[in-house]
Amino acid sequence: FPQHEQRIAEIAAHCGFEQISLSSESSPLPRLISRGDTTVADAYLSPVLRGYVNQVKNELGDIPLLFMQSTGGLCHAQSFRGKDAILSGPAGGVVGGVETARRAGFNRLIGFDMGGTSTDVWHFAGDYEHQQEQLISGVRLRTPMMRINTVAAGGGSILHYSDGRFQVGPDSSGANPGPTCYRRDGPLSLTDCNVLLGKIQPDYFPAVFGPQGNLRLDEITVKEKFSQFAEINLLADTDSEPLSIAEGFLTIAIENMAQAIRKISVQRGYDVSSYTLCVFGGAGGQHACLVANALGIKSIYCHPMAGVLSAYGIGLAEVSTVHETSVDEILSVTSQD
Repeated sequence: FPQHEQRIAEIAAHCGFEQISLSSESSPLPRLISRGDTTVADAYLSPVLRGYVNQVKNELGDIPLLFMQSTGGLCHAQSFRGKDAILSGPAGGVVGGVETARRAGFNRLIGFDMGGTSTDVWHFAGDYEHQQEQLISGVRLRTPMMRINTVAAGGGSILHYSDGRFQVGPDSSGANPGPTCYRRDGPLSLTDCNVLLGKIQPDYFPAVFGPQGNLRLDEITVKEKFSQFAEINLLADTDSEPLSIAEGFLTIAIENMAQAIRKISVQRGYDVSSYTLCVFGGAGGQHACLVANALGIKSIYCHPMAGVLSAYGIGLAEVSTVHETSVDEILSVTSQD
């Protein structure tokens, strides 16, 4: 019965409210709490999103403007709402991974999108998988979105030694200051493990680091900080200890990511050993082989545009919309319809 909400919306608009979100539009299905949470999130995000949309439209003029939604489909600018934008970036990665892998002849995929702060994983066996409700940062959202599992393990995940064990993340050094090797006094992070172990070689990276953005990655300071890490935590004082520490942290991160993949595949009855690992994201290629080994996956697909595949996927997506409604009818044995 949306009429009461609609009447309140008319009064609020008359009073001068610029943003009005109705639960009968944001989340029209029953269940009061999830319906209310989704509407509050939409009311919080939509004004910020609308300001961004208007800014882009003003710059582009009359060019048709489409935006990616959490469902993996595009919508026109005037229809773009906050509740539908939560997972728009990762959803673009799903579309990009699936559509490019299909063209390469792969149809059963485990998506592995590893960036600077987190890793997104997803499962594909012929159809896009969606879910109707998800808890994101403590907020219950009931709106159609891609089924994506996220774990706090990215290239910038900070390394800790606490309670007698190594821990990776969940906090991140981000892009600024970034990991230690970025030359901006950042903390030891997962990327630094790869630098120390030789998986990342500074000679193959452009000189864009440091305060002035004109230096190469700093492997010397990385090694010094790992040695200090060993001394501070009384781990050992041998020359090989920094390498062992880096290898240990990397092993933990790999297991965290493999466990996230098991959650959306093995725990749902899928045998991933016959799948292809579709790897992308800025840090995905550094860890793809180790993740595949942990899961028993024998083939890996890495697109030439893996570093920007989420953006590329948005360009490959189609315009789509999802409508939801509740059917308030009594179901009986005499029902004919």
